[in-house]
Amino acid sequence: MSSSFRVLAAFVVGCLMATPSHAARVGVLSNALAVQTAADYSAKAPENTYTAVDVSTSVPSLDFLVANFDVLLLFEDSVFSNATAVGNRVAEFANSGHAVVLGTFYDQDRSDALSGTPAPHGWGNLETIDPNTTDGVGTAYALRTLAPDTILPHPLTQGVMTLTAVRGNPGAYAGGNQAKLGTVVVAAWTQRNARGETDPAIDYRITGAACVIHIGIAPQYGVVANFGTYGTDFSGDFYRVWSNAFAFAAARCVTGIIPGDLSQIARGWANRSELDVWRAGFSFAVVLDGAFLQSGFGPALRLVSQPDGRIVAL
Repeated sequence: MSSSFRVLAAFVVGCLMATPSHAARVGVLSNALAVQTAADYSAKAPENTYTAVDVSTSVPSLDFLVANFDVLLLFEDSVFSNATAVGNRVAEFANSGHAVVLGTFYDQDRSDALSGTPAPHGWGNLETIDPNTTDGVGTAYALRTLAPDTILPHPLTQGVMTLTAVRGNPGAYAGGNQAKLGTVVVAAWTQRNARGETDPAIDYRITGAACVIHIGIAPQYGVVANFGTYGTDFSGDFYRVWSNAFAFAAARCVTGIIPGDLSQIARGWANRSELDVWRAGFSFAVVLDGAFLQSGFGPALRLVSQPDGRIVAL
């Protein structure tokens, strides 16, 4: 192999493995502060585009969400009765293979936040695929600092060393969660949750085609009244954390998959998102669970889904 060809091959493989560099279209869904949060991120994390969607009294259609956004950011600022309908729609978006990012105060309307006030409404079907339950209360309203020894190497933590929620009313806007079985926690708060257990700061969960990421701090921190000053009320790699989340979500939570890599067949795929990234570079027909995913040269590659979400070749 010539040296020039080796360089070209290495360049192509590197491009395939890298996180996509194109801007992600992020839909910012909330019952309050959606417009202000979208504007804040446009200024502080301009590598993406952000569009506010007020869901306080209406629910956008799935067709609208899929046509306009690569990623949804969902949070709330005070509980609202439309949360259940919104959660059902966001779950449809996630289950169609588009990733979702959650932020504080999502937890305060989760149906298990029974010790909080006012009473939660629940997020409907989204609660079956989200990464965390609450700790029974939700947002801790107390200091939260990222524990350095819990930060795992991951696209969600790239360039992240510190993150702190300092002030708010009645206290800091972060924490109050507990990871579900099957959730991948890549960073946790130093402080424990209300049950005395690990309080995840950055984590995600893949369920079939759905990937839901949870960042345990308020995404609207920079625009809340009286407590939105960076360096005083919140600090650290705040905007980097959210940028990482949007990039990982836009890549459908897939890492290390090379499109068309034949050796992947023997290893299988952890989920449908990995398969979809891989088969984009594969010209043969692919059949999953008896139905054609794509046509092409034959014989078809036949795959089957496992109960845990993995996909393997027959």
